Amino acid sequence: MRTGRQTVTLSFAGVHRPWATWIAHCLELHGHRVVPQRWDPLPDASIEESLRDLLLAPGPVLLLLSDQYFKLDTHTSQEWDDALREVVAPNARRIAAVTVAPSVLPPAAAASLDAVTLHDVGAEEAERRLLARLDLPFSSPESSRDTRSGPPFPVHTLRVWGRVPERNDRFTGRVPLLNTVYEVLQRESRVTLYGLSGVGKSQLAAEYAYRFASGYHVVWWVHSGNRAAFRQGLAELAPALGLATGAEYGERLRAVWDALRRGRPFTRWLLILDGADEPDEIRDLLPTGTGHVLVTSCSLDWDISPGTLVEVPGYDREESVAFIRRRAPRLTLEDSHQLAEALGDLPLLLDQTAGWLEESGMPVSEYLRELLTDDADRSTPVQVSADFPMTFRTAWTVLLDKFRATSPESVQLLRLCTFFAPDAVSVRLLRGAPAGELPPAMAGLLMDDVRWDRAVERLRKYSVVHVEHPRQDPRNEFLSLHRMVHRTVQLDMSPEEHEECAETARRVLIAFDPGDPSKTSLWQRYAELVPHLEHAELLSHTDPSVQGLVLNCLRYLYLSGEHATGVRFAEQALAAWQGHEDEHSERLWDLRHHYANLLRIMGAFKDSEAVSRAAVEEHRAKGGARDERYLRAVGSLAADLRALGRYEESLHLSEEVCAGYTELGGERAPLTLAAQNNKASSLRLLGRYEEALEIDRWVLGIREEVLGAEHIWTLISDLSRSTDLRLLGRYERALDLQRANTAQHLRLLGKDHPQTLQASYNLAQCLYRLDDHEAAGELFGSVLAKSEQVRGKGYSSTLMFAAAHSCFLREHGDIDRARGLSERLVARYLRLLGADHPFVAGARSNQALILRAVGERNQAHTLAERALTDMTSAVGPDHPWTLGCAVNAAAIRHVTGRVEAAVALSRDTGERAGRVLGKEHPLTRGARRALDADRQALRGEQVPAPEERSRLYWNFEPQTT
Repeated sequence: MRTGRQTVTLSFAGVHRPWATWIAHCLELHGHRVVPQRWDPLPDASIEESLRDLLLAPGPVLLLLSDQYFKLDTHTSQEWDDALREVVAPNARRIAAVTVAPSVLPPAAAASLDAVTLHDVGAEEAERRLLARLDLPFSSPESSRDTRSGPPFPVHTLRVWGRVPERNDRFTGRVPLLNTVYEVLQRESRVTLYGLSGVGKSQLAAEYAYRFASGYHVVWWVHSGNRAAFRQGLAELAPALGLATGAEYGERLRAVWDALRRGRPFTRWLLILDGADEPDEIRDLLPTGTGHVLVTSCSLDWDISPGTLVEVPGYDREESVAFIRRRAPRLTLEDSHQLAEALGDLPLLLDQTAGWLEESGMPVSEYLRELLTDDADRSTPVQVSADFPMTFRTAWTVLLDKFRATSPESVQLLRLCTFFAPDAVSVRLLRGAPAGELPPAMAGLLMDDVRWDRAVERLRKYSVVHVEHPRQDPRNEFLSLHRMVHRTVQLDMSPEEHEECAETARRVLIAFDPGDPSKTSLWQRYAELVPHLEHAELLSHTDPSVQGLVLNCLRYLYLSGEHATGVRFAEQALAAWQGHEDEHSERLWDLRHHYANLLRIMGAFKDSEAVSRAAVEEHRAKGGARDERYLRAVGSLAADLRALGRYEESLHLSEEVCAGYTELGGERAPLTLAAQNNKASSLRLLGRYEEALEIDRWVLGIREEVLGAEHIWTLISDLSRSTDLRLLGRYERALDLQRANTAQHLRLLGKDHPQTLQASYNLAQCLYRLDDHEAAGELFGSVLAKSEQVRGKGYSSTLMFAAAHSCFLREHGDIDRARGLSERLVARYLRLLGADHPFVAGARSNQALILRAVGERNQAHTLAERALTDMTSAVGPDHPWTLGCAVNAAAIRHVTGRVEAAVALSRDTGERAGRVLGKEHPLTRGARRALDADRQALRGEQVPAPEERSRLYWNFEPQTT
């Protein structure tokens, strides 16, 4: 044991400063002096010199070992071994070591340091090990407990780790870049690594994840080459975080966003978005919150604050040489310099080429002669984008020539992989197709385990592909290619080779199609299929089986919430299918139907209407007025018109659809019942609630008889019936029915299903009308929050829930919050629907009531009068919505001193409401009570304050279309 006060020199990698601080505090509490020394050798200094510098100070030297410690320079493992033997062995009494991070891979000679681990034990045991390794006495427990008042023990906090590529043991240099990223992320929440393909952005991001993992609870890698892949990768984080969600990707995504934003269950998280070359595709999906986002991209188009764009150049020459010597130890220093010069210090090329040279034994001089051969002399020159170094083209030409000569199966597999998305090609997908459906040569490769393993191992050995095993599903293997390799290899094919690979990819994907996108249990398979559609050239193919797969994928995209991707894919398919000489018209009509649905749900109602109307006119021209596809097109057009506020036109078309389906299948057929349900929706939007109720009751009775009380369509009819009753003012009966209906939805569909949210919303409205404000308010708030999480803020149902919640807050909550919510709602409806839509007028009427409540009465009057005028123009003077706007306008006329005008409007409103809704409807009774108050004021009589407060105000309620 050492005795007395010691001066301990502490040598640590910069990323482990928390460990250095904790260790220094421990030693100082035991009476020792500590001299911290960040390990940062000069580029031109040998390891021996740097280690000897540590011995210049008196006392023991403690090395804090980790991967980072050994990789803070470009020296090889052999150089480290030599230095440790030369410096440590003679000074073993003075030099001690501890390891402070898992997965340490020190040089072999580091064993002489006899390091003890601190990161896998608690603070007290770590303190004991530390002192014992330095031959220092451990003082009393009382003094050791004092460490708890100092810096925190830097435990390894990682809890979730997902899809990060396997660590590259040959990673070299890049220390300044890693330090820059680390330092910027301490100030900012996001950093983008940008540069040309092949410069090592992804490798740098992966190395950052491994080096700094101990600072995070969650590290998650997301392939971000397209929106669908990004959504899939981010949604898969939900179960890893233990979030309680259903199978729907939209629901999982929003749960992840919320968890990351709140920092629950983990505050420290790192998301790595790899290959995000199209920022506009994913910008709106980026999480925010308590963690960090690291992006790799070829694009500078990231609108983030200055200093958060970090350029990744090629290696500097010393890094290139060091990397080559690790990759190909047989190459001399001179060989390495020549190869680095010839390949432009591009890491991707250095990795693949050095691997080839090490394996083949080819002299560097011979390789360089081939590399410099004129491209024009080659029969299949590789072509790459103009902004990429010419060396890539020539180097890849040489490498592919070698593969063709020595491993044709590897070339065959490599070519096939280029017809799938490069980031993650599922092996179970590739090898899942029946052999009889594949070209013979490809079937032999995919079905023969020996040939498959040999081909994969060959490509992996030369870093052409990487093999990944997701931690959450280690049995599911993926192959990934660098995007530059992916593009280059596909261009290096003859037309015959191209067609064989494309046909194989098509057969593989068709075989993987589970055939029913409506089942959420199958969505994971569709999520694996969708990213490959473009690469396999399926969208432009007109084979019927391929078209069937495309239609299923479009249906999945619609149901899962991938609407923007669905629109893009549908437009590509339309361009190809419409121009084909054999149009397969039935499938083309199916495609247009899916396209219209996607446009409609995206809020592009006019575009959707144009597609639906074109389909209707084409069918009519062909004489298909009683054809099912014609009726489906008419039904789609009716839905578009409902969304656009053209309710009379929609009703007319709905009646035509009902008559057509009745003629084809009878009045009890499923399609007829669905058409009747849509007709009732049109009637409800027109304010014809009694007629809607009559249809909904009839449809409900048949569905209960034919489908059973628990079928999803039966539940919809039951919900529609209670909604009609509520709108008719029959609140007690509506509440009784809706309680039971909501309970069934919760039991059968779960609390997060969009239809369950609709049922809960109607229940809240019933409770509110019967003055159970506490229960109603809780439901209004929870339904809106859940809908924003499951569906998003811009969907029609979410906007409807937001309108109701704003109205509730106006009367029973936070008026400022109600105002903000209402203002955003008006802006969204204006942007989505246009100024002439009745929803805009109704939302403005609600907004006028808020302005009245906060004392801005003149502004409230102006807005209320505008809402009344616009609503009258949109739906007519007798529509219940117009009558409601009139009730509000009359009330605001009254409080602004325009009493005579209030009397006139209240009188007219009461008379119209009596004719339209009946004398006992709540709106009619409220209008009569308002008229009495207005007359009293006109006669100069004082209206009692309680009477004024009890005056009815009408809340506009957007309805589903």
